[in-house]
Amino acid sequence: MIPLRISLFALLSACSSVLAQQYSNSIAAVVDGIPIASSEVEETIKAQEQVIQFQFRNDPARIKKEIALLRQGAIETLIDREILLAEFRKIGGVIKAQYVDDDINGIIRESFKGNRDAFVDELTRGGMTVKKFRELREKMVIMNVMRARNSGDHPPATPREVQEYYDKNVDKWREGDQIKISTITISKFTGEPGSTPDKQQKFAQELRTRILQGTDFAKVAKTNSQDSHAENGGAWDWMAKTDLMPAIANAAMELKTGGVSPVLDLESNFIIVSCDAKKLGAAPDIEKLRPEIEKMINQEKSKGNIDKWMENVRKKHVIKRYKTSNAPLAPIPAAP
Repeated sequence: MIPLRISLFALLSACSSVLAQQYSNSIAAVVDGIPIASSEVEETIKAQEQVIQFQFRNDPARIKKEIALLRQGAIETLIDREILLAEFRKIGGVIKAQYVDDDINGIIRESFKGNRDAFVDELTRGGMTVKKFRELREKMVIMNVMRARNSGDHPPATPREVQEYYDKNVDKWREGDQIKISTITISKFTGEPGSTPDKQQKFAQELRTRILQGTDFAKVAKTNSQDSHAENGGAWDWMAKTDLMPAIANAAMELKTGGVSPVLDLESNFIIVSCDAKKLGAAPDIEKLRPEIEKMINQEKSKGNIDKWMENVRKKHVIKRYKTSNAPLAPIPAAP
């Protein structure tokens, strides 16, 4: 006779397989028989998007990039979350309420300048309750605890590693960078019949193509740009990098002199940036940055250890992924 516990396991596995097939249009993945609904993916994304919106509110391009990365990896993140929660339960883990309080207070302090009311208002606008946000953050805290437990030991950063890291990242530590740029600005919303942001973006792309093919940037700017610099061929005066909108400054600093940026998608405009000239500031001495660099290198090594550990842990769990649709979600069956 088959032992009862094996029979029950087989039955539960069969049930979860049938249910997953039945609700595959509304389930993004199943981990050890536990479904992850598309609605849960969206809910988690929404909570993180609100944090991103405030954290990078002065850099629309960075917001767009971070949200794209968030959405791209959302399902895999939730799969890993279920795995880590399961591993946490195996060791009998308990998270103190204070840890979650500290996490949320950190978000309020860094993204909302310590204004709890603004934090609550933003959650409300996004359709999220404080209680639900707290539940999601508690799971995030557990994930971080489990990763930290398995970051492993590694040798400290060597002088050579510090020097290589400094040389590779010196641009972000320089102070006093100045830059001279030209821009072409195309409004997303013109008010003209038939005009749409998509058409305006296509128009901006066409202008950039003309410039890359040899048309003078200043000529295109005078004819088409919709900002206050158009009469000067899009040219700006010398400016400190820190005085420019981060998205524009970062795009310009990545260019060689004379280079032209991709079309930047900002809040209400599409912008093409030309780097006319640069004056690079001085970088701090490596010794001043050594403690910070050593910390960053150690974090990278820890991440490498965590990635290897996660790769092994995933093999111990049954994971099924499903293609999701935009159709309304069917109700998710209760676990037996």
